[in-house]
Amino acid sequence: MNPMERALVAARAAGMRGEVPVGAVVLDPDGATLAVAGNEVEARHDATAHAEMLALRAAAALRASRYLDDCTLVVTLEPCPMCAQALSLFRVSRLIFGAYDPKGGGVEHGARVLAAPSCLHRPEIVGGIEEGACAALLRDFFAARRR
Repeated sequence: MNPMERALVAARAAGMRGEVPVGAVVLDPDGATLAVAGNEVEARHDATAHAEMLALRAAAALRASRYLDDCTLVVTLEPCPMCAQALSLFRVSRLIFGAYDPKGGGVEHGARVLAAPSCLHRPEIVGGIEEGACAALLRDFFAARRR
């Protein structure tokens, strides 16, 4: 299973729990999985419990370091401004995301945190990976909520 497929599995599991279906995976330099997480905002009653934040925190704890400067974050949705800033603070080397988020994204849309002159660390960014599957998961989740 490739890393985006693993992130999609975590996203689907989050959706089944009633969370917005977003999943994230942190990879070490060799491509081994350090952490996998899905959103847990509702379960934890914590607005910061986004999949990215949970996966980054778990990977940093595993490595006993606040830096993930040789790691890749794979996430099913373009990170929001909070998560984009966290990527910079953790010094993640590469961000791979699936669906673009014109409304709430903070990387390619909105605040564009990683492009700001004040951003001290900018990872390599690759967007649109398995975009169709990632976007469909979110679309279906919200369509079911509106019924």
